[in-house]
Amino acid sequence: MGSAEPMDAVATGEVDRAGPRRILGIAVPTLGVLVAEPLYLLFDLAVVGRLGALALAGLAVGAVILGSVSTQLTFLSYGTTARAARRHGAGDRAGAVEEGVQASWVGVAIGLVIVAVIQLFAVPLCSVLAGGGEIADEALSWVRIALFGVPLILLSMAGNGWMRGVQDVRRPLTYVVAGLALSAVLCPVLVYGLLGAPRMELAGSAVANLVGQSVSGVLFAYALLRERVSLRPRIAVMRAQLVLGRDLIVRSLSFQICFVSAAAVAARFGAASVAAHQLVLQLWNFLALTLDSLAIAAQTLVGAALGAGNAHGAKMIARRVTIWSEIFALFLAAAFAAGVTAIPLLFTDDPQVLDRAHVIWWFFVAMIPVAGAVFALDGVLLGAGDAAFLRSATLVAALTGFLPLIWLSLIFDWGVAGIWSGLVVFMLLRLIAVLARAKSGRWARVGADIPSGAA
Repeated sequence: MGSAEPMDAVATGEVDRAGPRRILGIAVPTLGVLVAEPLYLLFDLAVVGRLGALALAGLAVGAVILGSVSTQLTFLSYGTTARAARRHGAGDRAGAVEEGVQASWVGVAIGLVIVAVIQLFAVPLCSVLAGGGEIADEALSWVRIALFGVPLILLSMAGNGWMRGVQDVRRPLTYVVAGLALSAVLCPVLVYGLLGAPRMELAGSAVANLVGQSVSGVLFAYALLRERVSLRPRIAVMRAQLVLGRDLIVRSLSFQICFVSAAAVAARFGAASVAAHQLVLQLWNFLALTLDSLAIAAQTLVGAALGAGNAHGAKMIARRVTIWSEIFALFLAAAFAAGVTAIPLLFTDDPQVLDRAHVIWWFFVAMIPVAGAVFALDGVLLGAGDAAFLRSATLVAALTGFLPLIWLSLIFDWGVAGIWSGLVVFMLLRLIAVLARAKSGRWARVGADIPSGAA
């Protein structure tokens, strides 16, 4: 009982500081972490692309394998943030860091299993994805090396998670950029054999990736060691993290199934349609990362307020971040509406692709304001540990909105307009769900631990 007043003081301070400066203080470094790897991957593609189409195709197949693994395990960052933020809000920094310790053990253990399993099945996996032949051989050489970075990638995810939870967002940016900067230097050196290094071609790209991931992983591990907390594995904590992770994995899988289906249907409408679909989808993905930085700020601040026992403060933060995210989204929508002609020309001058892109463009622009609210409230609910609700809402929106319209577009020949209509419906259904949940207030359950019913 004697700790109630300090907890209230912590919570009040968090709410008072959660203005634009505090929100941006978390969101901007987080955005740097989110976009750093996609930017490096574009650089990697540019370097490997000069080796020719075969090497580029091998890298593409290998990147799909590695990317699919890491995409499904983002609970190590998002779930750990939710749990660590509550501990931090309750004034228990050691407990928050311990969430990072246990997430790191989970990440390394899962990573080692993934390395062993995929190394065992790498040949048939590459063959299936590449259709056999020389592309599969190229992909295999890259995957065999790059796979050893998976435990380090997952260690970095866990590190990002607990450090966001304690609102330390600058060091993760430094650690991630340090690793990727080294990879960016090594990549052309090893691929082309510069500065006296051996010419490794595509394998050089994999080695550069592995070295950079090692640097980031070691830096995150060192940050844990500096905290001087127990590194002993605790099965109960790991089990709770995996329960939260289960819901986030199911949610991620529903996203992947939808977008793979959309790409498959777009391909059946011809090369111009699938090219336009991918072009606008990449812009959408980049915008999602941008808005996700504000969602992570919401997650961190809401989790801290709930951990400090301040449900009213958490709701205030939720409203505030959602308003700022919506204002930012409206600005982005206006910018992309104004760039309807100019922006697609930055990527292609093919008249057929441009024609299809212009069809998609207004669906894309219309979704941006919807995304501003949806992504912010996703962050709020993740901060509250309400992953079970988000899982169910996403599945319902996918199964009743996105997926049916994707395949109906193929049956009735609606083209890319039909596919993107499905995405609009998907976003609108998610908006209805998260607005109703936010308004209900049932997510705002206080305490240092995430309530069992929320996971």
